[in-house]
Amino acid sequence: MEDIDAAVTSKNQITIPKRVRDRLGVRPGDKLTFSEGGRAAVVVKRRRRTSPFTEWRGYLKHLRGKDVDKLVDEMRGR
Repeated sequence: MEDIDAAVTSKNQITIPKRVRDRLGVRPGDKLTFSEGGRAAVVVKRRRRTSPFTEWRGYLKHLRGKDVDKLVDEMRGR
């Protein structure tokens, strides 16, 4: 395990370093759990309760039943 520093702001906020975010797969809206003992703390990424795709469900329903090849041709301007 490697130490990576981050500073606490005057508003008691902290920016999670990019390397840590990438390693943990942390994205906006994710919940983190802080477990502390003595002078140490461990940060654990909690699992998402819903799929990140839930908000997009039904987004393309207006295209249901249309021919995929025709749609691609229209998008390409053919």
